[in-house]
Amino acid sequence: MSTKSDTLARALGWVSLALGTAQLAAPRTVNRLSGVDDSRLARTVTRMVGTRQLMHGAALLGSRRPGPWTWSRVVGDVLDLALLGRAVASRSGRPRASGRSRRSRRSGRSGRSRAPGRRRRRAVAATAAVAGITALDLATALYSSGLGVRRPMRLQASITVNRPREEVYAFWRDVENLPAFMLHLDSVRATAERRSRWRARVPTADVEWEAKILDEQAGELIAWASVRGSMVATSGSVRFTDGPAGRGTAVHVTLEYRGRGRALGATVARMFGEYPEQQIRDDLRRFKQIMETGEALLSECGPEGVRLLRRLGQRPAQPVGGRS
Repeated sequence: MSTKSDTLARALGWVSLALGTAQLAAPRTVNRLSGVDDSRLARTVTRMVGTRQLMHGAALLGSRRPGPWTWSRVVGDVLDLALLGRAVASRSGRPRASGRSRRSRRSGRSGRSRAPGRRRRRAVAATAAVAGITALDLATALYSSGLGVRRPMRLQASITVNRPREEVYAFWRDVENLPAFMLHLDSVRATAERRSRWRARVPTADVEWEAKILDEQAGELIAWASVRGSMVATSGSVRFTDGPAGRGTAVHVTLEYRGRGRALGATVARMFGEYPEQQIRDDLRRFKQIMETGEALLSECGPEGVRLLRRLGQRPAQPVGGRS
């Protein structure tokens, strides 16, 4: 599925192709519009920049995940800004008046003397345009890398439980039951009718946060979110509908997580075998076991993930929770 950053990165890829084609096909025109000297060396440099732009375009348009390739454009933008900055600096000095130019000014023909000023204005305008593109490239690169912009981690999963909907809803609504099948949770303690205190295990530390129920519809919906200022910014909802052919209850869970260093945290979690997508599916399988049999069985091959520290503590199959 294409993300917004990937879509923008591909648009920048087309920009790279257009600029690269122009710089290779008409370097003299590009230099004149950019306020750069029309020397043989300048035209060679422009063609080299054009070749680099075509490579950027090919990488951005040919990749399934073009977002990270935007960093190559950022590096190229810095080089372009350095070249244009040098062009602006070379136009900043007051041109020396030759005998011919003095005679031209006396005779009213001053067109040539104004040429350096026009080139300097063009160089300044080109520098400003490249600076704007650089900002766009940098924002796209940061967004696609999960840096600078806090994007939520969104997880979804569903399962069908062979129990009446009211019974399934009631078990989930008692939030203190959640650690029975969500093994990454140490505890959930209800502090008020719609508020609770959560404690969870992550690969590097334990975290706590307070959550509140935002919306509930008996037998149909529970929606919650962490309160403002919590260590973890998370929200979620679980919907309960009739199962296929009216048998059992279909449980649909959606979770969102926002946090500092989300991309780094997910990477560390994956090193320990804790894939978030798989974890929520495993949680729902244990929930199904508890609702249908009264307990969730764990064994050496049970769906508890592959984190080494947990596997060391596993024992022969035994119940980890059940209905009261």
